[in-house]
Amino acid sequence: MSDCSFSQPVVSDVELIASLKAQVAAQQAELEQQAAKLAHSQKIFDRSSAAARIGVWECDLSDESLVWTDVVYDIFDLPRGETPDRAATLKCYPEESVRELHKRRTKAIEDRTGFTLDAEIISFKGVRRWIRITATVESVDGVAVRIFGMKQDITEEKILADRTRYLAEFDVLTGLANRSQFQSRLSAFDHASSRRVRPFGALLLIDLDEFKPVNDSLGHAAGDECLKQAAERIRDVCPDAELVARIGGDEFAVLLGADARLAEASDAARAIIAHLGYPMEHRGHQLKIGASVGIALADSDTPSAQLNVMADAALYAAKKAGRNTFRIHKAGISLLTSGSSAVA
Repeated sequence: MSDCSFSQPVVSDVELIASLKAQVAAQQAELEQQAAKLAHSQKIFDRSSAAARIGVWECDLSDESLVWTDVVYDIFDLPRGETPDRAATLKCYPEESVRELHKRRTKAIEDRTGFTLDAEIISFKGVRRWIRITATVESVDGVAVRIFGMKQDITEEKILADRTRYLAEFDVLTGLANRSQFQSRLSAFDHASSRRVRPFGALLLIDLDEFKPVNDSLGHAAGDECLKQAAERIRDVCPDAELVARIGGDEFAVLLGADARLAEASDAARAIIAHLGYPMEHRGHQLKIGASVGIALADSDTPSAQLNVMADAALYAAKKAGRNTFRIHKAGISLLTSGSSAVA
């Protein structure tokens, strides 16, 4: 019986070294590929962050040291890479925002949660901005060690929101409250009435006399100028009013304060009629108009809808009486009380 032996392949040192080099090269290529992908992802993140004006920040709670990404430096107008100083940064915020930020930050650290806060800042170059701060607390073994999050420049968003809100509540031509805000404030009277607290004491409805001839003969530009000057005069003679509004084409409304009674409402109506009776100027033309005023005096039991009807009925009576005058309607009294004309 013959012996059988199996020979093992012999790998030379040269071949082993070559194999190891190939493995190292393959791993290096893979690492470089991953690094390239990471760099590309970072570039996309940086561009997206810059476009959205979102920066990332981190604060070590052991020493309050900060780390920022470039966008945060840009928001505060600081040179990129400069070591951020939390105390100096807080001086960019108004005091009430600092207090609110401290309050929310303290609670988030205690509860190991997070928060979101919109605040106005003045950057280190004096630029006023609105930013949105989001924060999350990181803890280790139940102890908060770090707080991090994002800071986003929302100035344009804030301007757009303010503009949208303004358009929803104010008349663009005159700057007065619009009909929507007037109705909202008027309806608040109903809620206050149940508590026997009056948010205002009288409603004045004002209709411009002879406005249509001005608009028809001199054009819409003259009509618009007439409305703007009328609004300014009504506002000037009712500086303490709860609300002055333009509620229609040439219709205005005034809500006088809770202390207003017959005498105060009458005085306001006389002043409005007198001031609207003075000629207005527009491109060399004199615009002559007048005003009729209807007044509704209310107690706490008068619903807002009834108050509006009362004032409208009083306004109709003033126009029927010859215009440039006012009439008064009191709650609980069906007859209209005459008011003297302020213009001879």
